[in-house]
Amino acid sequence: MTAHLDKLQAALQAVLGDRIKQLTRRLDEITIEVPSAHYADVAKLLRDHSELRFEQLIDLCGLDYSSYGDGSHDGARFAVVSHLLSVTHNWRLRVRCFAEDDDFPCVASVTPLWTSANWFEREAFDLYGILFEGHNDLRRILTDYGFIGHPMRKDFPVSGHVEMRYDAEQRRVVYQPVTIEPREITPRVIREDHYGGVQ
Repeated sequence: MTAHLDKLQAALQAVLGDRIKQLTRRLDEITIEVPSAHYADVAKLLRDHSELRFEQLIDLCGLDYSSYGDGSHDGARFAVVSHLLSVTHNWRLRVRCFAEDDDFPCVASVTPLWTSANWFEREAFDLYGILFEGHNDLRRILTDYGFIGHPMRKDFPVSGHVEMRYDAEQRRVVYQPVTIEPREITPRVIREDHYGGVQ
């Protein structure tokens, strides 16, 4: 496996050069970090260059590093991580790109390169608020259209402030303040003589 990874690492360094901000080998996998300014160019090279040929995007997700390592992370808050597969060379690669602005996280869309990125990018937008420049249909995919906020952000309230329910009189979904009352739950213990056939 080491020779296989050595070959991939050499190919990455030869083709991408100084566009790689950081290269990490861990648990028999390679992760490269690229600046957001080069993200689209690097993705195109990874897909099209004959020495790399990453034909498939397997997964793409957003990440919130705001409390990573108990707050020891010093850098941008939001990242996009892509998992790529080269069928030609039997290689896998993880690509990480941090959005430069924490208040308005935005990176280039890779949907024009891999159509499978479409729903993944919509999910990252919906759950983390990461915008993908060049995505032609960036709208919510998991939460309601009127939903406020991004629920996978680490500063999103756990219980929320409003709840949604269907109102039969108004014939529509309405939002109202959360009505959760704290209560103590005591488990019920059943004690039976001869339980399970034991005397």
